[in-house]
Amino acid sequence: MGQVVVETKDLTKAYNGFTAVDRLNLRIEEGEIFGFLGPNGAGKTTTMLMLLGLTEPSSGTARVCGYDPTREPLKVKRIVGYLPEKFGFYEDLTPRQNLRYTAELNRLPKGKIEEVINDLLATVDLSQVADQEVSKLSRGMKQRLGMADIWIKEPKLVFLDEPTSGIDPNGIDDILNLIVKMAKKGMTVIFCSHQLPQVQKICTQVGILARGHLVAEGPIARLGKQAIGGGQYRIEAEVAQESPELIDSIKHVEGVMEMQSSGNSLLISCTKDLRGQIAKVIVDSGSLLVGMKIEEYSLERIYKKYSKGD
Repeated sequence: MGQVVVETKDLTKAYNGFTAVDRLNLRIEEGEIFGFLGPNGAGKTTTMLMLLGLTEPSSGTARVCGYDPTREPLKVKRIVGYLPEKFGFYEDLTPRQNLRYTAELNRLPKGKIEEVINDLLATVDLSQVADQEVSKLSRGMKQRLGMADIWIKEPKLVFLDEPTSGIDPNGIDDILNLIVKMAKKGMTVIFCSHQLPQVQKICTQVGILARGHLVAEGPIARLGKQAIGGGQYRIEAEVAQESPELIDSIKHVEGVMEMQSSGNSLLISCTKDLRGQIAKVIVDSGSLLVGMKIEEYSLERIYKKYSKGD
């Protein structure tokens, strides 16, 4: 197990009788990309504000790198980066000047500031526009500048709130690649997004909030198996005639985890796409394969299952 970066125990926040976050228990380890999901009003923003030390919990505890955000907010802010969905820069300054200002605020050694800025501008692919006014940059460029702005302090924990909102597919790939680079540098990332395919692409763990409750947490693969029931893939095969010998043969195919039959319909949970192997077993048994379809778990299906309480 890695070093614990975020840990909450029964973290709760209530406003005038309304419970926004209800006994939240989270554990996020160093280097993870944690997808924090839930519909609007589920409690994600309130949770982030408590972890950032910007609002106090009603009860329960939180630790960020061992610090209490309520009692030690300045220590937490020194080691945390936050990129909100709506952010701003000094539009009449250049990316280089904006980053220099952030570096000075964070008291980076003056002798290293320019080197660090040049390296970061290269990392986020903004070297070519480093000396243009920010007002002239595209939204995707500004998003990458936002990533550099929080990276410059080398935070241990990064909160990203809808970082790919409103940018084109190429720009989205750039942002996702930067998030992965952050994690490889040892930063822990909490990635809040409604773009579920993006979360599934890069996140190592997810947590789903619904009405203030953490209704699911863990690796996407495990949650997906639970959502489908047994395996990563579910194959439905319709045969002309079912037999005990056929069912036994399919069960012995490597990768088959579970199997159910109903009439001439066979429902098979497996660890990989076994359509070819299963079709061969059916034909070799002397039966006729009438049809076959496959379903692979997706984060969208997991999200719908847990966020709606199904």
